[in-house]
Amino acid sequence: MPPRTQNRPPPNRGGGAGPGGQRRGGGPSQPAHRPARENRPLIRYVLPAPLTRFALAAEHITTVGVRRPDYGSAGRAIAINVNSFTAEIPDGTIYHYDGARYVHAYMVVAYSVDPTNATRSIKVISADKILPSAMNMKLIKALQDHVAPGIFAETRCVFDGRKNLYAPVELALGGDSREFDVSLPGAPTSSDRPPKIYKIRLTRVATINTEILHRFIEGRQSFDNTVSTALMALNVVIRMEPSQRFPVKGRSFFTEEGSKAIGAGLVLWRGYFQSIRPAVGKMLINVDISTGVMYQPGPLIKLCLSFLQENLSNPLILTRDLDDRRRIKLARFIAGIRVRTRDATRDPNPSNAVTRARVVRKLTQEGASDVTFKMRGGRTMTVADYFKETTGRALMFPTLLCVEVGQGALIPLELCDVLPGQLVRKEIPDEKKADLVAFATKAPKDRLASIGKGMQVLAYGQSEYVRKFGLTVNPNVVSTQARVLRAPTLKYGAGGKASSVEPRNGSWNMADKRFYRPATIHAWVIVVFDYRIRDDLLQDVIKGMVDGCRSTGMTITNARPIIQRINGQSKIAPQLQAAGATCYAEYKVAPTLFVVILPEGGNDIYTMVKHWGDVEKGVATQCLKSRNCTRANMQFWANVALKINVKLGGINVITDPTQVTILSDPRNPTVVMGADVMHPGAGTNGRPSYAAVVSSVDSNAAKYVAVQRVQASRQELISDLMEMTKYTLGKYMSYREAVEGVPLSLKAPKRLIFYRDGVSEGQFQQVLDFELPLIKEACEELRIKPNITLVIVGKRHHVRLFPVNDRDADRSGNCPAGTVIDRDIGHPTEFDFYLQSHGGLLGTSRPGHYSVLYDENNLTADTMQALSFALCHVYAGSTRSVSIPAPVYYADTVCARAKIHFDPEKVAGDFSESGMTDSSETLEAYKRDFMALHSNQTGRMYFS
Repeated sequence: MPPRTQNRPPPNRGGGAGPGGQRRGGGPSQPAHRPARENRPLIRYVLPAPLTRFALAAEHITTVGVRRPDYGSAGRAIAINVNSFTAEIPDGTIYHYDGARYVHAYMVVAYSVDPTNATRSIKVISADKILPSAMNMKLIKALQDHVAPGIFAETRCVFDGRKNLYAPVELALGGDSREFDVSLPGAPTSSDRPPKIYKIRLTRVATINTEILHRFIEGRQSFDNTVSTALMALNVVIRMEPSQRFPVKGRSFFTEEGSKAIGAGLVLWRGYFQSIRPAVGKMLINVDISTGVMYQPGPLIKLCLSFLQENLSNPLILTRDLDDRRRIKLARFIAGIRVRTRDATRDPNPSNAVTRARVVRKLTQEGASDVTFKMRGGRTMTVADYFKETTGRALMFPTLLCVEVGQGALIPLELCDVLPGQLVRKEIPDEKKADLVAFATKAPKDRLASIGKGMQVLAYGQSEYVRKFGLTVNPNVVSTQARVLRAPTLKYGAGGKASSVEPRNGSWNMADKRFYRPATIHAWVIVVFDYRIRDDLLQDVIKGMVDGCRSTGMTITNARPIIQRINGQSKIAPQLQAAGATCYAEYKVAPTLFVVILPEGGNDIYTMVKHWGDVEKGVATQCLKSRNCTRANMQFWANVALKINVKLGGINVITDPTQVTILSDPRNPTVVMGADVMHPGAGTNGRPSYAAVVSSVDSNAAKYVAVQRVQASRQELISDLMEMTKYTLGKYMSYREAVEGVPLSLKAPKRLIFYRDGVSEGQFQQVLDFELPLIKEACEELRIKPNITLVIVGKRHHVRLFPVNDRDADRSGNCPAGTVIDRDIGHPTEFDFYLQSHGGLLGTSRPGHYSVLYDENNLTADTMQALSFALCHVYAGSTRSVSIPAPVYYADTVCARAKIHFDPEKVAGDFSESGMTDSSETLEAYKRDFMALHSNQTGRMYFS
């Protein structure tokens, strides 16, 4: 069966271009399905009207992924709002200018080297000098406003902060290229420090006809470099105004209004995200709220004390007596912060001191009264003495540490102030992540109101840049129609009063139900790390767990576990081993399960337990927090049983085979896979990325196995995908033959559905070029040839769906589980859809964005959407549908557990936040230290 790819024309084509393929209005005819732009209203629906028909892409169109085969029609219709706004693109040309003369830098630093001479001499310092984006923006503004106002008098150009400048009219450069000398107005100067001159060369590299975008959103133009460049230019246009007024990170900018200090030297700011995107028949600006983590502004001393969680009235903690661990941690936190320093001066009024903005590089180990340096004349003196001698005033806190700024200058902490509006680009402390989540969480109606407020801040109508480029933005959110899919019926095992259930609002419970395939606990151990748990409470824990497991159909042959209290400060592995030996001596059978009760802050113990169980000994472990299990009800223990059952080889639930026929067709067995890559946190260097592939092994896609690998830092493509896919496919075929007893001729899959997480749209082609061939190679190695469907599941987007009518909302105010949309906001030509598969809890739910890149199974939109929704119901650890298909969810979990594969005794050093060099030697060291899963665990869902 031929794959559905970019070159295969989809059926039922309609609505192509008229003669000549051109638009109406001053030219040949326009496609009938696109009304004149100037009169085009927001699309609105009156329910229960039939779903609006949209034409598919013209047959000559090529795409990156699969061309959209059709639109989905299953489910009941509901009215929704989407946090997007229609943008009208004018007819015309955008002129693209580039600094292509310089290899790495658009801005090249230059300055006067002979300030005493009347004739200025300019010297280029470095043709590779990369200036910060904010500095580049200031220079371009100075160029337009002060250096060459004549050239820019009738227009406003926009700049991306790196090297791309766009103009709505052709600039009068006197040719295709021109060089300018630019200095920043108001920059501090002195007789011995002349102003810096920056050399900027503008070179015209392209013209962009906006007609290309109209053709693209109408499905009459393939996605190519010209479309990509045009979209990039429009995003720069809408970003130009806020980028000059607010702190910016990516496509988000942040305002101080409504900010909140959360301690540890951190302040949370409200922000707004914006991005212009093509959709079916229209251009949309996606606007959402975001959160920025900022450094606490003001005296650097206060920020340091806040980070260390010390009393602000006790600055003397910041001396040489600060222990190395805390000092190093503090040094990493403040490295890169821009501070305003007060230079040495004899002015009697400290407020008149010359101030300079500088970047903190390091933190000294000793105080200003102890750190010495050599003056130019060879004299040695301390930093404290230097400032006293040059200013005539002694430091208030001479024993406090100093910071190293710029090119090695040492400045006492008390002379530094943190500049406001600086984004923290490092990973924030774990204990502050809950504050971040709470600050960012907004109920749907509140979020939509905040987005409306963001539109006022963005003020597209008042932006001179937006106006000059002729963009107009409708201030009303897009109102459209979505569908709510019916949830799949879930099948449980025999023995309970209810053998099936139909989820409501994305949830169900285990009342009166038995697992589809319950496991058996023959002998088990309870390990207690929290000394505060009394014996009577422990007996309640044991009884609760026994009752909870048995209520779900699991068999516990011995309800009296071995109890072992362990001191978490001593070696853990030998004590776990001893507990297992005691169990064997008592019951003459090795324990099949270790239940571990952790104290508060027991993350390190958790890692050691999981390493011992999953890597060293191959025994299932279930960790519980003491505060949860000592006051638990039956529902809690039933939820614990969900995890234990699959860790011991059981299956909790399956989807009804009569409904999800793509999984249950015995003539076409289907394997479902999920893959993800986890990268190191922000601000860390040298640490690797981790890739995981998870695969179903049974005929119902309910039981999964996993494999994990170490790979180069921040590399998204999975290097070892061929070996990982081959391994999991082997597990699938072995299970089908050994456990399910299928004939040899049917053990190989006929269909392979591969869900890939974490890939940006700009990497789709790389996945097709690099990862897809590796999947095919794995199949060839095993001498099988399944039809492959490759789907990207995106979570890191800003599209949100809001129900128009309260009757269509769930209890949290979100759209109900199963809400899907592929019209209006979908891709103009490619097979994609948004599916909100889970019920809301707190805040506004985020739908998954599914993009089908490759499809040899020729799936329809309804089939692809129903399959994806069904797979969101078989996540073993919950009786709620999850936000992405279970195999993708599991792959994400496996990546997050990478730490357990390393020797816990080495984790403290190897996984520290220290800056490590990113080298092949470091990567190979990580690969050597990465310990494989114990063979006992390879066929189990140890990651549940």
